[in-house]
Amino acid sequence: MSTPQVLPLAGIRVVEFTHMVMGPTCGMILADLGAEVIKVEPLAGDNTRRLLGSGSGFFAMFNRNKQSLAVDVKDPRGREIVLKLVAGADIFSENFKGGTMDKLGLGPEALARLNPRLIHVSHKGFLPGPYDNRTALDEVVQMMGGLAYMTGPEGRPLRAGTSVNDIMGGMFGAIGALAALHQRDNVASGTGQGQEVQSALFENNVFLVAQHMMQFAVTGKPAAPMPSRISAWAVYDVFTVKGGEQVFLAAVSDTQWVKLCQEFGFTDLLDDARLASNNDRVRARDWMLPLLREHFAPFAATELGQRFERIGLPYAPITRPQDLFDDPHLQATGGLAPLSVPADASSAGRPVETRAALLPLTIGGQRLPLRHPPPALGAQTDDLLRSLGYADPAIAALREAGVIG
Repeated sequence: MSTPQVLPLAGIRVVEFTHMVMGPTCGMILADLGAEVIKVEPLAGDNTRRLLGSGSGFFAMFNRNKQSLAVDVKDPRGREIVLKLVAGADIFSENFKGGTMDKLGLGPEALARLNPRLIHVSHKGFLPGPYDNRTALDEVVQMMGGLAYMTGPEGRPLRAGTSVNDIMGGMFGAIGALAALHQRDNVASGTGQGQEVQSALFENNVFLVAQHMMQFAVTGKPAAPMPSRISAWAVYDVFTVKGGEQVFLAAVSDTQWVKLCQEFGFTDLLDDARLASNNDRVRARDWMLPLLREHFAPFAATELGQRFERIGLPYAPITRPQDLFDDPHLQATGGLAPLSVPADASSAGRPVETRAALLPLTIGGQRLPLRHPPPALGAQTDDLLRSLGYADPAIAALREAGVIG
């Protein structure tokens, strides 16, 4: 796949003080769109470089297309380096606890005085209010924001199986940054000034469950957790079939219901007046679904998938994340790009060659390219300092003094 000659954010510089998932996601999106994103790391590196278990993919996934500057910002000489970078930057992004950036002299007001055109993006647990001193994690806001309850089953709240609020919160940070850039530079109404953008985990989670809030407002009935929820669609479920395999099958309209029954010869169901419409079938789910399960049980999951696809009905195999590396659609469309993970960002302690999922969009018919792998710690430190006017002897002195890594 050819790379676009000029990416949408080419010429935009981003300085980010981020770790974990939310802030790095924002920077990754901006970097994938073509911005120059400089990740400022402590001398020991972003802690997510060394995470095990479920966090071992954080750094490798969310820090591609970025440069790494390793610097001690608590040292005045290190802070001066960062301020020089910020003076020529368009966006500053951070996701540390409230007050941390102010203590370092890198808060919104201080940076706005230095660079009035700067857009300051803060990723927090909560937007300003009674909760803003709480420590938040994705799981915390899923529990307090209704998502874990809705994931169910009833009486057993479960977090979603990925970092939904962190990732989506980072997306909203990027959306806000892009809107602020447009407002700053718009020819007709641009202000020429930067501003602060805030994104938060809790408010993001509320947005995710807002449809269920609205359901209660409209009907007066609370939404039930996922396993016991009254579906809007009659056939919309996971079926266990031949050999114990599982497959998701759906028929979400009256036309699809007729197609399903005709394809598989379910004349008993097609002729049942109690199942004439989707709403009739929703009301009949208690006794209809067991019949459908019985009818589908002798079929192999692959055969069901092939026949559903042939007649245009929704279906899905039950896929594990690692299976997606072999997905034929992703392989054919270039949705996975080769990625080299450096040793200091790999829990294996060695470089890893793999493939990474690209942003789920095209611009001008092309996917946004993976231009650079996640950086080794401090890989671009010297080049960045040279671009700021530091001579090699000065760089060596800063390294010897423990200011840069």
